[in-house]
Amino acid sequence: MSVVDQKISIDNLPDLLTVKEVAQLLRVSVLTIKRWGKRGKLPAIRINSRGDRRYKKEAVLWLLGMGK
Repeated sequence: MSVVDQKISIDNLPDLLTVKEVAQLLRVSVLTIKRWGKRGKLPAIRINSRGDRRYKKEAVLWLLGMGK
């Protein structure tokens, strides 16, 4: 069972989250997360040569109203 198939616990989150993890946490679609990145609402970090997106845990928690 992958991480995405399980319920995600905020306490066990890594510092950088995948698009699927963020979408599951925020209960929105993957496409919504990508759109928010383009609009600057949730900035993405691009990694590797494919340009995969990763999101900082602090930014996601801030959107949830749990940030500092």
